[in-house]
Amino acid sequence: MKQTAEFFGERPMVLVYIAKKLKDALALEDVLTNAGLDYAVEVDTYTGGLIFRSERTGAFFYVEEPQHERTIAVMEQAAYKPVANELRSES
Repeated sequence: MKQTAEFFGERPMVLVYIAKKLKDALALEDVLTNAGLDYAVEVDTYTGGLIFRSERTGAFFYVEEPQHERTIAVMEQAAYKPVANELRSES
């Protein structure tokens, strides 16, 4: 279920996905909520584009560290590709 940052307090969080479109973000919210997972979403910017690089806005999905593996399994089952391990960070 979508939670606020205050819900998680100081617990370590892991970035699992960056949604580049609202439709994609809303669909992933349904997947995670239906799986009974708690997650946080933060709007932030990322750099995109191959030839013409630009700063874009996306929805960054975070889960608690102990739920990371389960979240990845749920996302992959729903055909979502989680962020690469080298992009994982704490919020």
